[in-house]
Amino acid sequence: MGRYGSAIAALGRVYLGNAGYCSSMTDGGWVDVERELHRLAAADEFSGSVLVTEGDARLLECGAGWADRAYDAPVTTKTRFGLASLSKMFTAAAVLSCVREDRLSPHDRVVDLVPAPRRPPPMAADATLHHLLTHTSGIGDYAGEDEDLDNYVEDYGSLWADRPSYRTTSAGLPADVRVFSPIMKPGFRFQYCNAGYVLLGQIPEEVTGQPVIDAIADRVLTPAGMADSGYFRLDEARVDVATAYLPRQPEDQWRTNVFSIPVVGSGDGGAFSTPRDVDRFLRSVACGRLLGDEMTRLMETRHVRVSDEVWMDYGLFVHEDGSFGHGGGDPGIRIETMARHWPSRDLTIVVLWNQQCALGPVWELLLATT
Repeated sequence: MGRYGSAIAALGRVYLGNAGYCSSMTDGGWVDVERELHRLAAADEFSGSVLVTEGDARLLECGAGWADRAYDAPVTTKTRFGLASLSKMFTAAAVLSCVREDRLSPHDRVVDLVPAPRRPPPMAADATLHHLLTHTSGIGDYAGEDEDLDNYVEDYGSLWADRPSYRTTSAGLPADVRVFSPIMKPGFRFQYCNAGYVLLGQIPEEVTGQPVIDAIADRVLTPAGMADSGYFRLDEARVDVATAYLPRQPEDQWRTNVFSIPVVGSGDGGAFSTPRDVDRFLRSVACGRLLGDEMTRLMETRHVRVSDEVWMDYGLFVHEDGSFGHGGGDPGIRIETMARHWPSRDLTIVVLWNQQCALGPVWELLLATT
């Protein structure tokens, strides 16, 4: 994984050969975190980028590992990572921007917003925008994540074994995976649903006449100052975009996940971003700059209980301590992309990476150091 040297210069930057970067505004525990991240990278147990900010201070900015292994391209501050479901925050914000303009209401029925050919045929008539936003619509999922349900999909990449992923557009999913039966009545309880957010992403399209990824760019990414973010096609030549890698055995060649996810994102995921841009989004939501005070309160309201200590807001998970954010995962990344903001401390932690790793130890280390 390359050689890495000691900290140099008063700015606290650590130069690490061709295997990453680190900088911290403080000494002490953060230096230990930097060392641990690079130890994990050397053991092929981490490849990504971490950012911790508090107010105007950048406590830690550290990347380790490889953005592209074929060319020995290291992770840098400009590396854009696939966010997977973390992108659901952006979809929700785009919808709320339309609500702010009185073009939608959370109580609008989905059947009145999305034409029949673009929604699941068994759509409940009383399912509303609120239900989609809070994962309580009750519709079946094209890639269910609950092992106890019939629609559970263990390997998301298996969906594209017989369906060319390059034919999947930002407008949604192929027709043969859009037909899924309801699993419960709308509003009954929280049930995480990727298909619900694919459907949710079609609503800004109907309202604005733009493809969902363009509507999100205009209504969320640009206003939040996320200049390095976007919904990039996997077959486009883009600079500073990390290649995501599938799990492998030590003797195997590294393989990318390019055939395991749709070629371009939609309402349920697929954006690319940097830790700095994700931090900008969370802060722009927290201060009301992105959506205004009323919509911010609506987005951050604890609408539905997920567990003893977690609630579902509109596109955000909110925790008992008041922090909010989202995670994400794709084949090769799993549930290993995470971002959370603590308004009480003006603290943000963002962890993005491009290979399957164990998020828990890294996340716990970051929490312990803050």
